[in-house]
Amino acid sequence: MTVIMEITVERWPIAGTFTISRGSKTEAAVVVCTLRDGLHTGRGECVPYARYGESLDSVCAEIEKLRSVLAAGANRQDLPGLIGAGAARNAVDCALWDLEAKRAGRRVADIIGLPPLKALTTAVTVSFGDAQTMAASARALSGRPVIKVKVGGEDDEDRIRAVAEAAPDSRIILDANEGWTDRNIVRHMLAAAKAGVVLIEQPLPAGKDGILSTIPHPVPLCADESAHGTDDLHTLLGRYDSINIKLDKTGGLSEALRMQKRARELGFGIMVGCMVGTSLAMAPAILVAQDADFVDLDGPLILKEDRQPGLVFEGSRVSPPQSELWG
Repeated sequence: MTVIMEITVERWPIAGTFTISRGSKTEAAVVVCTLRDGLHTGRGECVPYARYGESLDSVCAEIEKLRSVLAAGANRQDLPGLIGAGAARNAVDCALWDLEAKRAGRRVADIIGLPPLKALTTAVTVSFGDAQTMAASARALSGRPVIKVKVGGEDDEDRIRAVAEAAPDSRIILDANEGWTDRNIVRHMLAAAKAGVVLIEQPLPAGKDGILSTIPHPVPLCADESAHGTDDLHTLLGRYDSINIKLDKTGGLSEALRMQKRARELGFGIMVGCMVGTSLAMAPAILVAQDADFVDLDGPLILKEDRQPGLVFEGSRVSPPQSELWG
């Protein structure tokens, strides 16, 4: 059957403002790839990320280049030879998985060979700000099992201490988004250890994190911007203890599953994370996250409203996707 492709840009308002050390945003701008064969429809969502040189226009253009080959029968196994890893390939890969499942009348998890999917506990996010504001946000979330806290300033000790005191019963992950430096990383890690933080994500800029192999890790370190695909993993040994798998980095579910398998073989812990997007972007990541040590798929909770049907969240628990959403 001939596959017809549709590319759609959607903008989803954020509830308030979402802030990390690099800046703030008030909406999630996503690209949805829809594939139709006349009988069945498959969808995939991605979030272009300027940090990786992506924009809405560039991602749409990359997907557009695949229109004719997809119409001619190209499949997800062909994608790595047709388009580089990144947001565009993610949207197409996930749409192809969804279309395959709809055609077969099966679930993607069943095709992959996963056991029955279970609900997961996701971290919820506290945006970057001053210590007092962040403490108030953490206090409002203090009943949640895991809180992910955006840091990345020169004076993060105050933020770390304030958040830990505001949510003493929650496990806390710090995400510095490459915002620390060689000069302050040791004191920040010691402050995190004193506060009982369980994980620190990407403390230093990618490509400038060699010092991590020469200093102690009083709190385990997780690579995000430094970890893109399976072939990068061996370069992270000795610097990081865990990796953050995001489908927008790997280029889709196919590579994410490969990366997950290899990371476990090398002894890395695994976080499965996300950009700020809707439930359509989170749904395939739920499959990878079934075996994760940390799950950070709260993107829809950051939005003013999610697409319907969406994932079902009950507090910090997120259920597997229904077929009407994806897969």
